[in-house]
Amino acid sequence: MMGAADRGEPQSVTDAAVLANALLGGGLPPEAEFHLWEAGLSYHLDDVAEHHLREAQALAPGHAAVLIGLYRFYFYKGRLADALTVAKLCLEKAARENRLAADWQLVAAGDAAFGHYENMLPRFYLFTLKGYAYLQMRLGNLEEGRAAVAKLLELDPSDKVGARVLLEVLERVGQDDDG
Repeated sequence: MMGAADRGEPQSVTDAAVLANALLGGGLPPEAEFHLWEAGLSYHLDDVAEHHLREAQALAPGHAAVLIGLYRFYFYKGRLADALTVAKLCLEKAARENRLAADWQLVAAGDAAFGHYENMLPRFYLFTLKGYAYLQMRLGNLEEGRAAVAKLLELDPSDKVGARVLLEVLERVGQDDDG
């Protein structure tokens, strides 16, 4: 069986497509998949890559692979405000896919199988919320980030997604490291 690397596909695009198929039902139109692939190949050309991502979004609005591609592009290009906008879209999608409240603050631990790490949809929600929390923190919205981290720890008390690391960062903010 020929793998993605054998076909010359960019790994991040392939990962996004696999994740979307495994998690969120697949159904990515071939034209959108083409644009995601081209975005990966032209990653070093910001305008070209973003154009392909936007074309994919136009062809498959709200598709997980497209959202993940946009998120990764903005995140790794340091465009954190744009990444946060996409993270919010991902969080909305993850809530819908898990049949959770649209407002993450209203989600309770018993609303999904958050404690069972093998359940992909709840895990996708947790990782999406973690990305949202991280971006809020990086953008200086520390209280929003702290609230999201607290929610993560409420939903995932065994901390399988690693929210405590973010909490530790928040606790160190403002402390003198030389002290």
